[in-house]
Amino acid sequence: MIMTTEELKNVVVAKSVDARGTACPGPLLEAKKAIGTIKVGDIMEILSADEGTKSDIPKWCGKQGHEYLGSVDENGYFKVYMKKK
Repeated sequence: MIMTTEELKNVVVAKSVDARGTACPGPLLEAKKAIGTIKVGDIMEILSADEGTKSDIPKWCGKQGHEYLGSVDENGYFKVYMKKK
């Protein structure tokens, strides 16, 4: 279920992955590494400035069975949210 921007801004994240300094596929690789460090049901945010991340993360979530929650645009970057399943 995709959440609204307001809902995403109030979500409690278990892990924040700052991949703003990397280009595709860096943010996805960082997310893949970090997913093993959180529990099922936990929410992870990925910070990225690479546009490809907005499509890479939802696709990866679909393949792996995780839940893509949405993204929030910030100043010069964005936050992508997902829940580990």
